Amino acid sequence: MLAISRPFARTAVNTLRMSATAAPVSTWSAVPAGPPDPILGVSEAFKADKDSKKINLGVGAYRDDKGKPYVLSSVKKAEELLASSHPDKEYLPITGLPEFTKNAAKLAYGAESAPFASNSIAVTQSISGTGALRIGGAFLAKFYPHAKVIYLPVPTWGNHHSVFRDSGLEVRTYRYFDKKTVGLDFAGLKEDLQNAPEKSIVLFHACAHNPTGVDPTQEQWSELSDLVKEKQLFPFFDMAYQGFASGSTSRDAFAVRHFVSEGHQIALAQSFAKNMGLYGERVGAFSLVTESPEEKARVESQLKIVIRPMYSNPPLHGARIANAILSDGALYKEWEDEVKGMAERIISMREKLYDSLTDTLKTPGEWGHIKSQIGMFSFTGLQPEQCKALAEKAHIYMTADGRISMAGLNGGNIEYFAESVDKVVRGSL
Repeated sequence: MLAISRPFARTAVNTLRMSATAAPVSTWSAVPAGPPDPILGVSEAFKADKDSKKINLGVGAYRDDKGKPYVLSSVKKAEELLASSHPDKEYLPITGLPEFTKNAAKLAYGAESAPFASNSIAVTQSISGTGALRIGGAFLAKFYPHAKVIYLPVPTWGNHHSVFRDSGLEVRTYRYFDKKTVGLDFAGLKEDLQNAPEKSIVLFHACAHNPTGVDPTQEQWSELSDLVKEKQLFPFFDMAYQGFASGSTSRDAFAVRHFVSEGHQIALAQSFAKNMGLYGERVGAFSLVTESPEEKARVESQLKIVIRPMYSNPPLHGARIANAILSDGALYKEWEDEVKGMAERIISMREKLYDSLTDTLKTPGEWGHIKSQIGMFSFTGLQPEQCKALAEKAHIYMTADGRISMAGLNGGNIEYFAESVDKVVRGSL
C-alpha cells in the first residue's frame, strides 16, 4: 500500500474544502454593460441638478406653458364616458380593438382614399409607434418578396436602427440633413435613393421629422413619390405626430395620402402618444395597403401569426380612449382643437426664440431654421462642446447633437434659454 505523507494529505483536503466552498462564477458574469441611452442620460442629469433655473430640453413629451405634463380635456372626457359604461377587462383580439383600428386607418388615409373606401387596408393595433414599426419590420422580413434592405434617413430616431435590425432587415442609410444649411439635403436624398437597389424598402417620416424638425415640402414629396415609383422602392411611413406638426391632421398626412393616391402600396406605423398625450397607454397601429379585401384578409392572418409570439394581445384601455375620441363628433372636434393648440404653442415658442436671438440679442449666426423647422424637435446647430457648456454652466440639458424639444420651452424659461445660447455662441458662458 502506497504511503501518503501527512502534510500532503492535509493540503489536498484543504484544497478540496476551498473548492467546495468557493463562490460559483455567475452565469451572467460575461455580460458587458450596455452603452447609456443618450436621452435617458439627459433626463438623469437633469433630475440630479438642484439649480432652480434648470431646463430639460431632451424629453420628447409635450409640456404646457408651466412646464407640466398635459392631459387633454378630450382624453379626460373619453375616460369619464368609458367609466360610466362599466367596461370589462377581457382580452382584445390579436389585432386589437376593431373599431379603433378602422378609425385609426380613417384618420391616416382619409375617408375618401380608395383603399379605405374599398376595405383594402390591412391594419392591426400595436404597442404605440415602436410596436408598429417592429410588427412592420418582422412582417417585411418574412414576406416582402424582394431584397430585405431598408434605407433610413441620416439622422433618424435612434430606435429605428435597432428595431429594423432586430426584425431581420439589413439597415442602410440615405442623406437627409444638411449641417451647413441646417435644412434638408434634398439633392443628397434623391441621389442616394436613385442609387439604391430597385425594390429596396425606404423609411420616411411622414411629418415633424425626428430629430431635425425638417420636412420636405409638398412639392418635394410629390417628386419623391415619382422617384420611388421609378425605382420601384417600397415606402414605409412612420407617422408619430399627425396633427402635432402643423396643427392640421389632414395637412400632416399629406405625404401618406399623396403616395397612396399615386398608387403606392405603403406600410404605415401610427402612434397616438404625442397627438393624444397617451404616452403611457401605448396606443398605435400598423397598416399595409393591399390590392383587395381578399388580399387584406390573407395579410391580416399573417400579421396575427407575427404578433402572437411577441405579446399575444395589445393593451385595452388606451385603445378605448382613442376610439372614443375618434368616433364621437364632439370629442373629435375638441381633440382637433387641442392638438392645434399644442402645435401653435410650440410654433409660438419657435417664433419667440427666433426673435430673441436675432432681434433682441443679435446672436451671431443664422437662425432662420428655428422657424422653418416643424414639430416637437429642433436641431439648433449647436456643437457638442457648446451643449456640454450649457449643461455644466447654465443647467440647460439637451442631447449632444444640439437637438432640443421645443415643448420644454415656455414663457418662464425661454428668455433665459435664449440668453444662455447667445453667451455660449459668443464664447462667454
